Amino acid sequence: MTSRWDRAIAELSAQGDAARAAAQRVDEAPSVERTTAVAISYKAETDYLRSANTLLRAHLTEQRPPRRLPVARVWPCFRDVWKAQALDRLGGVWRAIPGDAAVKQMRSTPSDALLAAVVEQAEGLQASLRGDRTVDRLYESYIPDRTGSPVAALLGGGRSAPTLPGFPNLGHPLNRAFPRGSGLRVQPDREDEFDQLSRDRFAVHARTLAFGDAVLALLVERRAGGTAPQPGRLRGAGRWVGRERELVPDRAKWPAKLNAFQTATLAGLGWLVLACTGLPLTFGYEADLLYRAPLLFVAAGLVACAGTGLIARHGPKLIKAPGPRAALPGIAAGLVAFVVWQGQGPVASYFFAGPYDRYDRQYADACLAASPYQHDAVQAMIEDGVLTVTPVSGGSTLRLGPAKDGSTHPLRPLDRATRAVLDEYGC
Repeated sequence: MTSRWDRAIAELSAQGDAARAAAQRVDEAPSVERTTAVAISYKAETDYLRSANTLLRAHLTEQRPPRRLPVARVWPCFRDVWKAQALDRLGGVWRAIPGDAAVKQMRSTPSDALLAAVVEQAEGLQASLRGDRTVDRLYESYIPDRTGSPVAALLGGGRSAPTLPGFPNLGHPLNRAFPRGSGLRVQPDREDEFDQLSRDRFAVHARTLAFGDAVLALLVERRAGGTAPQPGRLRGAGRWVGRERELVPDRAKWPAKLNAFQTATLAGLGWLVLACTGLPLTFGYEADLLYRAPLLFVAAGLVACAGTGLIARHGPKLIKAPGPRAALPGIAAGLVAFVVWQGQGPVASYFFAGPYDRYDRQYADACLAASPYQHDAVQAMIEDGVLTVTPVSGGSTLRLGPAKDGSTHPLRPLDRATRAVLDEYGC
């Protein structure tokens, strides 16, 4: 177990170093890469916090540490979306803050100086979370006084706007979303509380690193004999520190206004997506899968969403050529769309042919073409999944199966008489 704890502590140490390097990189990164550096910094801090929580819980409950610490996954194909989500949610740090149950567990354990430091930092993180959740509720909608002076409003001039019926709290989200006043301000009697909550909210980054460091110091002392191991393997967002351009490369942007050639390309790409959207429905119809209509429509929707996403991702690059050359990708996409639109029906019919068509393809137009069983010289009918073929001029009746719509299985003889006729004509 000692080696497992040593490896876990070494990985936690590496994540702490990566979180600090990511925070420093935000100030050093070029302006075009700074937002990506901020996203990496948020994610690296969250990795450090989550891993510290996991190892602390294992230490307090006398369990083995996990083989792999929890880290963020960088989406390979949607890194722009990954970056936007990291910036919008602060990397997920709010959800990783230890809750009341975790703090209660820390306090119930025999305390020492190291554990007391961990509890103190956990309480600081909870204060930051409380500040994030409540600071906006200190705003209110207000009606300015007749002078309309902004300075008067800052000094408490004007009066609070009426609240919505059933929501007496001035800072309720609905009262802020549908204000009855003409302005928004901090409630005059709660400025000090607002300042404190704001400070707590913005201190979450420093407190995250402090909490991770406190947990690391505790684990080094209790699980590693007081000797800090060398930083171990680094996984998660910390691996991308200094590689912002590689993580989210520069891509062409959509122009503010499309010209005629660019519009033609966009129309051709849209037609191609529409043609591909019909593929699941066409093949499902020919395969006699209409009883699976909901799944077919779901598949068509997924194709449409995937096509739309690809256009949004690569469209600006396709239309960046100057002049008429910007329409060339649209022309090519239109030609491919025409082929897909016109060809999907025949192709689906070929692969999922009906019993009569399969009989013509396998026998009537092949080995039985010069026999009494050719296409125009027989009477055919289907009953209970069996295709019965009777020559008009007389002769043995062929019984072939499986005779089902939408099947891809070839027709085969079902009795000895049918097998003898087919062997006679070399089928």
